Amino acid sequence: MPTIVLKIDVDTYRGTKEGVPNLVRILKKHNSGATFLFSLGKDHTGWALRRAFRPGFFQKVSRTSVLEHYGFKTLMYGVFLPAPDIGSCTTEMQAVRDAGFECGIHTWDHVVWQDNVRVRDLDWTRKQMQQAHQRFQQIFGVTPKTHGAAGWQMNEHAFAQLDQFDMQYASDGRAMLNEDGSLTNADAGPYRLQVGSNVMSCIQMPTTLPTLDELLGRDIAGNVISESNIAGNILKLTANPKDHVFTLHAELEGQKLAPIFEELLTGWHKQGYRCISMADYYASIKNSDLPTRPLSWASLPGRSGELVALI
Repeated sequence: MPTIVLKIDVDTYRGTKEGVPNLVRILKKHNSGATFLFSLGKDHTGWALRRAFRPGFFQKVSRTSVLEHYGFKTLMYGVFLPAPDIGSCTTEMQAVRDAGFECGIHTWDHVVWQDNVRVRDLDWTRKQMQQAHQRFQQIFGVTPKTHGAAGWQMNEHAFAQLDQFDMQYASDGRAMLNEDGSLTNADAGPYRLQVGSNVMSCIQMPTTLPTLDELLGRDIAGNVISESNIAGNILKLTANPKDHVFTLHAELEGQKLAPIFEELLTGWHKQGYRCISMADYYASIKNSDLPTRPLSWASLPGRSGELVALI
């Protein structure tokens, strides 16, 4: 039976407090597994306004109604309002674990990591990752088993740190997509990452489907993607059985876009998919003869900047 691996990025304080409990309820209702990846430090979402000078930033903001989804207060964190500590949301995070879902690390400070990690050195990278690792242990009482990079941004030191943490699997990059969201390489899937001359032990599970914010508002072959038809467009991409990794966000699918996520879950079950966690997927592939791929970067339709990519 083909699988949809559900990877949930939790970027903000509001997403942790409001979006996460909603997603737990939805997943339980649909008898689906998932992995929640938490940001664990301060919520500096307001600092992301510095990205305004990047190509494609305003186009993405206008398409995806950032203010509507994240809220004015969140967009002021770190600018005109103090940045709240996401790691203080212990009750909400522990409730996810207690509900039977896998929990892992997204990042320490989402905006700082996404905007800086590609060009930072070993000491900076190690400090960011160790802070997140220590906070996770304080909250959950165990060491984290998995990681999913904020903004799909990493560097060679970060990948090495995953091995030092003895993480067996992670989802830090993307598979390449065509303009309609279909895979450029239909065989894209889990792989072992080669950084320089070193092959990492940690298996990478790249996201293979477009995210909602990458599709909403785009005109694809004369079809404008809206909230009313986006689920149908994604379900077309999964019509032919194949294992996929889908990244969703507590701030989107856990709040205003929750009905779309439910439509997807219903559609995937009808298509014969199991919706599972990264841990469950790892158990099914860990003994497989996986390909080795070099560390690469590329841009994807609907998203600004370059990401870690499986080319």
